[in-house]
Amino acid sequence: MSATPSASFLKRVTPGGWAALAWLAGLLFTALLRVRLPGQETADVMAGVVFLRWDGLTMLAVATALALRGSVLLTRRPTAALRHLLAAAVVASTPLSVTAIPFAQYLAVDVALYVVAAARPPREALRALLLALGVLVGYLTIRLLAGWSVGTTSGLAVGLIAAVAWLLGRSEGQTRRYAERSRAQAAEQAVIAERLRIAREMHDTVAHSIGIVALQAGAARRVMDTQPEQVRQALTEIETASRDTLAGLRRMLGALRTDEPGTPGARPAGAGLPEMPPGLAALDRLVESTAAAGVRVAVHRVGAPRALPPDIDLSAFRVVQESVTNVVRHSGADACTVTVDQRDPDAVVVSVEDGGPVPGRDPARTGGGSGYGLAGMRERVALLHGEFTAAPRPGGGFRVTARLPLPAGVTAR
Repeated sequence: MSATPSASFLKRVTPGGWAALAWLAGLLFTALLRVRLPGQETADVMAGVVFLRWDGLTMLAVATALALRGSVLLTRRPTAALRHLLAAAVVASTPLSVTAIPFAQYLAVDVALYVVAAARPPREALRALLLALGVLVGYLTIRLLAGWSVGTTSGLAVGLIAAVAWLLGRSEGQTRRYAERSRAQAAEQAVIAERLRIAREMHDTVAHSIGIVALQAGAARRVMDTQPEQVRQALTEIETASRDTLAGLRRMLGALRTDEPGTPGARPAGAGLPEMPPGLAALDRLVESTAAAGVRVAVHRVGAPRALPPDIDLSAFRVVQESVTNVVRHSGADACTVTVDQRDPDAVVVSVEDGGPVPGRDPARTGGGSGYGLAGMRERVALLHGEFTAAPRPGGGFRVTARLPLPAGVTAR
């Protein structure tokens, strides 16, 4: 049970925090190498002449201050942070009487190289690597020109580890950018699929209405001379069907593109539930189907019911259907509440909320999902110039709300 808090703590540590820890670990390792530990006859490394003098300790303190300052800057200004850490490595190496910058003093630099390579553009990341390697080469060159001994092999080892850290950072950055592009493309494909699906549903609605118009017109033509009352009734129905269809077309077809390439296989709203007629009138069947899946649905209707335009009625039902489907598949809840609010004369508001997972019911076991159901609902509501919100509830659980504006002239039944 303790693994989860530890993993959470590791995720909360910032890159600057890791750099600071790396620097302090390097200091500790440096000190341990220069003292005789239990079981040793002598220390692994001879302490430098000034290592424990006031001037040596001062240089170590200055180097630590530079390193901590660089750690603070690492998240906001990684390149500047790298320069601070490189300066700290050089200053800290001076009182150690070493022939090359030790690996322990380059640990924090390796962390910074990883961060720069992962987060910054390729050119900036390459400049950071060249700067880090250049400092190593410069340190060896100065010692060589001064006639001092040079630890070429040690410098090569430290440079190789720095290059490996940089390569790991580049790999992480490329993986992250690829994942972001994949998510963006998948979200775009989901939106396209939802629009195409809406277009197909709208086609069905228009075809049905036009079929009614054609049948009524044919019937009126046949009885035009003998039964004028039936002609009048047929023309009234033709007018009603035509107005409803044109209103739906004006609201939706202007926002749909007909030249989208491909037909992405997005999951249709309500996947996993039986197919049922569209419209809020089908909520009772939705309740029955969801109860069979182990989730109780309570439907609350507020306000006087109205005959909604077909496209708005369909969209309101699809929002409810997809939201209930998400409760069944992902929430771990055993009940949810659907509210259809028609008190506002200018809009219909539907909302679905659940109380969150119940004990003994693991949300992960209710089935995976692409995560694009909310995107599809948001797109559907936006096409009708409505408002859509989806967010966790303050007391637990999740709430989805859609407000769909109504055209003028929609009255209560």
